Amino acid sequence: MKKFLSLILALSMLLIAVGCGANKNTEAIPEEEITEAMPAEEVTEAAPEKELTENETENSAESTGKTLGQTLLNEFNTLMASDENKDITSIADALIKHPSILFSGATMPIEPGLLAGFGNTEITGFKEGISFAPMIGTIPFMGYIFQLEEGADVEAFKELLKSNADLRWNICTEADELVVESSGNTVFFLMCPASLEE
Repeated sequence: MKKFLSLILALSMLLIAVGCGANKNTEAIPEEEITEAMPAEEVTEAAPEKELTENETENSAESTGKTLGQTLLNEFNTLMASDENKDITSIADALIKHPSILFSGATMPIEPGLLAGFGNTEITGFKEGISFAPMIGTIPFMGYIFQLEEGADVEAFKELLKSNADLRWNICTEADELVVESSGNTVFFLMCPASLEE
């Protein structure tokens, strides 16, 4: 049993060392190098990368002078304006496939409790939640869409997120910005770099 635990510890330390030594290259990882750690039925993988059209390039964070967080918040607001009853899974899928995202991403349903990016604080008070994030790597990017109950105190929930968010939750890297906004009972949360450009 001790040998098994030692092996697990050694492998964990190796993964941490590799993550810390990696450069901040945010190019997509080839499909054959990706290993999924989450059950396939709970993960929605983003579409493969495509060449950007001229219109999409004009809308990227770099060309508009907006940060990545502001760009994705604008997309969230646009999606909510088009259909206030839009389900949060389709919102998260659209956000992780946005042209400003330069990595392979995935979405996954979440339950109230301990969530990545909040340390030891349990995040509760939502009826449905979904995360959107890179599939692998040390990119300091973590997003959530939360659906609260009717009549819930949205401002108190947003304050819970803001006051417990840890911009250094990701080993060896730190997010540049924190964005927390809402539309009705749907809450958008994002910690990310200002840009994914090198």
